[in-house]
Amino acid sequence: MSARDRCRALLAAALSIGAIVAASVTATAEEGYPSRPISLVVPFAAGGPTDTIARIIAPPMAKALGRPITIANIPGGGGTTGITEASRAKPDGYTIMVGHMGTHGAAPALFRTLKYDPARTFDPIGVAAGTPVVIVARKDFPAADLHGFIEALQTKGSTYNQAHAGVGSVSHSTGMLFDAIANARPTFVVYRGTGPAMNDLISGQVDFLTDQIVNVVPHLQAGTIRAYAIATPERSPALPSVPTTREAGLPNFEVSAWNAVFAPKNLPKDVHAKLVDALDKALDDPTVRERLLKLGGRIPEGGERGPAALQKLVESEVARWTPALRAAVDSE
Repeated sequence: MSARDRCRALLAAALSIGAIVAASVTATAEEGYPSRPISLVVPFAAGGPTDTIARIIAPPMAKALGRPITIANIPGGGGTTGITEASRAKPDGYTIMVGHMGTHGAAPALFRTLKYDPARTFDPIGVAAGTPVVIVARKDFPAADLHGFIEALQTKGSTYNQAHAGVGSVSHSTGMLFDAIANARPTFVVYRGTGPAMNDLISGQVDFLTDQIVNVVPHLQAGTIRAYAIATPERSPALPSVPTTREAGLPNFEVSAWNAVFAPKNLPKDVHAKLVDALDKALDDPTVRERLLKLGGRIPEGGERGPAALQKLVESEVARWTPALRAAVDSE
């Protein structure tokens, strides 16, 4: 079975879990949307930041919609495999997906044969969370601060291993940018998600990665990894002792990722409106807000959240990342 066939089989299986078979097309239409469970495609392995956010917002969205939402993890291609498969689903609201800065911002610069257009292939539902990027390393990495860390990378180069979740992922895109700014050339180690990458960082099998804050906070609190800097203008309340890259001496590396909900293009207007409303209710849920904030996520408010804001964000991210990443690739 080919990789594409396996992905389609995974998606088909996810869509069939708990599905309620309608007596007829007419009966389904009369019931209204949704009349059966919804599949939320996460284009990475379980345990990573995108998966974490999806599992936080899915239950309250399901409550608002009145139907279960099942998570379908379809990893590969830095998230582009799962997004590509989900984009081909019927635009009826029963398959939606979580994309992010990598799949819908950086991917066009890194995949010349990308099978979707981030700004045209989808109906945007809304931004779920902003997720600052943190430079983290194995807990026993021999450097006291970011200056020493960069110096070690510059000195020993390819002897250090840098993990990432696949070409085009947030950890890959921001990692390439960090390496270019820091003038470092480590050896990349590719995973099918930052969940597996983080496991190997904790065990010391790899040396470092640049990862979204929601994935690193629990491990930093447990002391199983160490952080050198957060790539934001101000420190995060979730990691108050971690300096910003500006404070640590690398002011040009300031970048935050984001995660958002999309659907295949041409959703019926009433279905689109219900999904937008469900995401709004999920992000206003006190439990969701508390969980995301504790993990260091930034919850979009008002005009930063909905379909129009997400469409504008995608367009601006493609324009921003394309020249930066192509320059980084050309410099390798």
